[in-house]
Amino acid sequence: MSGGSYYVPASSKWPALGSAAVGLMMVSLGAVLVHGQGALFMTIGLVAVLAVMWFWFRDVVKESRQGLYDAQMDRSFRWGMGWFIFSEIMFFAAFFGALFYVRTFSLPWLDGEGAKGVASLLWPDFTASWPLLNPPGENVVGPLEVVSPWQLPLVNTIFLISSSITLTISHEALKEGHRATARNWLIGTLALGVCFLIVQGIEYYEAYTHYGITLEAGIYGSTFFLLTGFHGLHVTIGAITLAVLLARLLKGHFTPDDHFAFEAGAWYWHFVDVVWIGLFLFVYVF
Repeated sequence: MSGGSYYVPASSKWPALGSAAVGLMMVSLGAVLVHGQGALFMTIGLVAVLAVMWFWFRDVVKESRQGLYDAQMDRSFRWGMGWFIFSEIMFFAAFFGALFYVRTFSLPWLDGEGAKGVASLLWPDFTASWPLLNPPGENVVGPLEVVSPWQLPLVNTIFLISSSITLTISHEALKEGHRATARNWLIGTLALGVCFLIVQGIEYYEAYTHYGITLEAGIYGSTFFLLTGFHGLHVTIGAITLAVLLARLLKGHFTPDDHFAFEAGAWYWHFVDVVWIGLFLFVYVF
C-alpha cells in the first residue's frame, strides 16, 4: 500500500452468508414459537451464524495484522460502527415504541378514554391497568404476577453497570500500554456479562414456571419477552465479541494507538448497557 492510497478490501462472501444464516435462524425460530416445529433448522442457523462470525473476524484480523488499513480505513470503520449502533438504536426504539403505544393509547382506548374510546364497546367490563394481568376477552389469560424489579433484575442491572466500568478501566489501561491490567479488567467484564446471562436464564425459568409469564400471556408477556429476549441476544453477541477481543489481547494484538477493534467492541457493550437501563425502568419498575 503506497502513501496516500486507499485500501479496498477484497470481495467477501461473509455478508451474504451471514444474512442467509440469520434469516434461516429467525424464520425457524418463528416456526418453533408458532407451530412448535423447526428446532433443527433453527440450530443449523445458529451454528451457521457463529461460523460466519468466526471466519469473518478471522479475515478482518488477518487484514489488520498485515498492515493493510490506513487512516482512511480507520475513519470508514468508525463511521460504519457508528451507523451500525444507530441502526440498533432504531431497532430497540421500535420495540419500546410498541410498549409505550400499548400503555399510553391502546389500553386507555379499550377502557373508554380518548377519541377512540368507542373501542370499549368490544369489552365493556375491561379496566385498563399496567401491568396487564387481566387481558380483555376470554381467549387470553394474563400472567399470575409480575417479576419484582428489586430482585433478579436489580442484580442484573448491577452486573451490567459494573461491566461498563470494568470495560472502561480496561480500555484506559490499554491506551496507557498496561496490557496486563487491560487483560484482567476485560476478563472481569466478560465474567459479568456471563453472569448476566445466567441470571436472565434463571429469571426466565421463574417467569415461565411460577409467574405464568409466557408469550401467550397477553400483551404484557409479549412485550416482556420481545424486549428482554432481544436484549439478551445482544448481550450474547457482545460477550462473544469481548471473548474475541480477549483472545486477541492475549496474542499480543492492539497497541495504545491502534486498537479500534477493542474500541468498537466497547462502544457496542456500552450501548447494550444503556438499553438495559431503559428496560429496567420501563419493563420492570414503571
